[in-house]
Amino acid sequence: MALRWIVLFLGLWLAAAKLTGDTETDVDEGRDWDIFDINEAAGLDLLEGDIEQELSSRNTILGDEYRWPTTVPYYLEDSLEMNAKGVILKAFDQYRLKTCIDFTPWKGEPNYIHVFKGSGCHSSVGNQHVGKQELSIGKTCDRLGTVEHEFLHALGFWHEHSRADRDDYVTIMWDEIKSEKRKNFKTYDDSVSSALGVPYDYGSVMHYSKTSFNIGSEPTIVTKIPQFMDVIGQRMGFSASDLTKLSRLYNCTKSSTFVDSCDFEEENICGMIQGHANRPWVRLSSVSGGPHTDFSNMGQCQGKGYFMHFSTAPAEPEDHAVLESRWLYPKPGAQCLQFFLYNTGAADDVLNIWVEEYDKENPSSEPKLFKSISGGVMGSWELHNIDLKVTKKKTRVIFEGVRGKSPSTGGFSLDDINLSSTKCPQHIWRIRNISNLLATTPAGQKLYSPRFLSPAGYAFQVNVYLNGKSDHPGYVATYFHLTSGPNDHKLKWPCPWQQATMALMDQQSDVRQQMNMHRMVTTDPNKMSSDGTEYYWDDPSEVGSKVTESDGSYYYRGPGSGTTSFITHSRLKSRNFIKGDDAFFLLSLEDISDLLEPQPLPHSAVHADAPQMKAAAQGAPQEVPNNSVVVTAVAGSVAAAVLVVSMLIMLFMLIGWNPWGMCRRQKEIDKMVLI
Repeated sequence: MALRWIVLFLGLWLAAAKLTGDTETDVDEGRDWDIFDINEAAGLDLLEGDIEQELSSRNTILGDEYRWPTTVPYYLEDSLEMNAKGVILKAFDQYRLKTCIDFTPWKGEPNYIHVFKGSGCHSSVGNQHVGKQELSIGKTCDRLGTVEHEFLHALGFWHEHSRADRDDYVTIMWDEIKSEKRKNFKTYDDSVSSALGVPYDYGSVMHYSKTSFNIGSEPTIVTKIPQFMDVIGQRMGFSASDLTKLSRLYNCTKSSTFVDSCDFEEENICGMIQGHANRPWVRLSSVSGGPHTDFSNMGQCQGKGYFMHFSTAPAEPEDHAVLESRWLYPKPGAQCLQFFLYNTGAADDVLNIWVEEYDKENPSSEPKLFKSISGGVMGSWELHNIDLKVTKKKTRVIFEGVRGKSPSTGGFSLDDINLSSTKCPQHIWRIRNISNLLATTPAGQKLYSPRFLSPAGYAFQVNVYLNGKSDHPGYVATYFHLTSGPNDHKLKWPCPWQQATMALMDQQSDVRQQMNMHRMVTTDPNKMSSDGTEYYWDDPSEVGSKVTESDGSYYYRGPGSGTTSFITHSRLKSRNFIKGDDAFFLLSLEDISDLLEPQPLPHSAVHADAPQMKAAAQGAPQEVPNNSVVVTAVAGSVAAAVLVVSMLIMLFMLIGWNPWGMCRRQKEIDKMVLI
C-alpha cells in the first residue's frame, strides 16, 4: 500500500512538472525591478544607489577631460550572461541611432569601459582615466533602458533628481525615505553638476522612480505636476531631453546611423523630388476615399497632417508616379527603411521600392528593386519595414507607384518615412482595437500573435496578457514561445542561443524620438524543466502542447519565457504606444551564439596580463585544501543524489512504469542505472 502511494505521489508530481505550451517562466520573478531595487537586494550601498564614486570627486566631472572620445572603447567580460551581452549590443545600436556616440571593441586604447557581471547595475560617472573603468550589468540588469542608464553615467550623466533646481519640480518626502538612504537625495549646485541649459525632465531615463528607497509603500518623490507621478522613473530609453543633453555634452551634430526622416509637414517635402513619370505624387491632408487623416497627427492638430498620395483611379494601366528622396549619405551596408502605407488602390496596383546608388565611374548605373507591394490589408495605415543594402556612400530611395489593370477607386498614400543604417525588426504584429480589448479582456487571459519564422528557421510566437496575469494587475505581461515549424527536422535542439526581442513601438514620426518598450529573452540550450527531466527549449513537439487551428490544422507550442511586468497600463497609455486605437509589436529572433566566444584581448593587453596570470598560477596550490573540501562535499552530495535517483528508477522499472514516457529520456535513464 505504501509503495502504491509513493508511486501515485511521484506520478502526480512529475505530471505537474512536465513542460507544456502553458508553462511560463517569468525572468523578473514576479517583480518590476528598478536599478535601485536590484542593487539594494544585492546588499550594495552606492552613491545615489548605482554610482561607483566618492562624493568628494563629484565636482571634477564638469571638466572636458572627463569626456570620452565619441567612439568609446569597450570590453565585454565573459562573465556576462548571454542575454545581457545581446542587450548591451542593442543598447549600443540605440546610441548610434540617436546620438553621435559610437562604441567599438577595445583595441588597446589607454582608457576603456570594462563591462562585467557584478552584484547589481552600477557605473562611475564620466571618464575617470583609470584605464580599465568597470561597469556592472548583473542579474536582472539586462533591460535596454537599464543598460542605457548605466552607460549615460559612464558618459558623464548624474541622476536628474540631483539637479540644483530639483525642488522647483518635485517634493522629496523625507519621512518616507529609509534613514540611511537620505544621502541619495541631495542636490548639487551648478558648480558641481550642470543641467546643460535643458529644462527639468520628468521623463528622463536618469530620473528616480516615485518609490525609490521608500520605507513602506508610499512615494518618496512627489511631482509638483500630478500628471507626471507615473512618468518619473521610466526605463524604456532615452527621452528627448536626455538626447539634447548628450548632444550638448559631446558637441554632437549628427548621429552615427540615422540617415533621414520625413513626415511631409513641411512644404518642401524633405527635399524629395518628382522623378521621370507621367503621373505625380501629391501632398494632401485627406482623400475622399481614404485616408481621411495623415498618420503622424491622426487629425489631432488643426492645420497640420500631410502625406504624399498617388491616385491610381484616373490613371491608365502601366501609368506610374515616381517620388525620389534627395541624395543621402548612409554608411555602406544594411539599411532599414520604415514607412506607413495606406492602400486604397486596385489589387494589382504596385508600389515598388528602388535604391539608386551614385557611381562616379558608371553614372548610368540602373536603380535596384528591393520590394514590390500590392494588395494586402487595404483601407488603413500599415507599417512596413524594408531591409535595404547599399554599397556606395551616396544613394537615394525611390517610391514608384504603378497602375494595374483592375478598376481602382483610390491609390497609394505614404507617411512617416525613416531610413537608418541598421537592420530592420524581422516581423510586425499589429493589435487592432486595443481599447476595446483592454476594456473587455479579463486578467489572466492571453492573446497570441501569429507564428513567425526566424532567419535561422525557428518558428515562434508571442503572447500578451493585456490586463496582466491574475496575480499582477495593472501591467501588460508578455511571453515568447518556440513553436513547431517546417524546418524542425534540420534544426538544432534544444534551441541554442537565439535572442528574442519583443518591442512595443512608440509610434512617433521620427525614429530618433521613439521610446519603444523592449524586452529580450534568450534560449539557453542547457535550461531544464523544474523537475530536471526535460530541456526547456527542446523541440516543441517534444515539450509543448498541441494547438488546433479553426481550419483543423495544428501545431505545437513550447513553454514560454518573458515577464509579468512588461509595461504598466499608465505607461501604455502614454507616449504613442497606442495610435488610431492600434498597437504594434516589433519582433525578432536572432542567433547570438557568436557571443559565446570571449571578446579577443588586444595584443598589448595579452602581454601585459601574462605576468599576473603566471603569478596567479604559482599561487593557486595554496587554495587546494579549501577547494578539496568543497569538491568532496559536492561529490558526496552528487553521489547521494544519484543513489536516490537510481533507486527510484529501479523501483519504477520493477513495477514496469516509465514516468517520462519518451524514448530519448529512457536512454538517459539506462545510462544512469549503469552508473
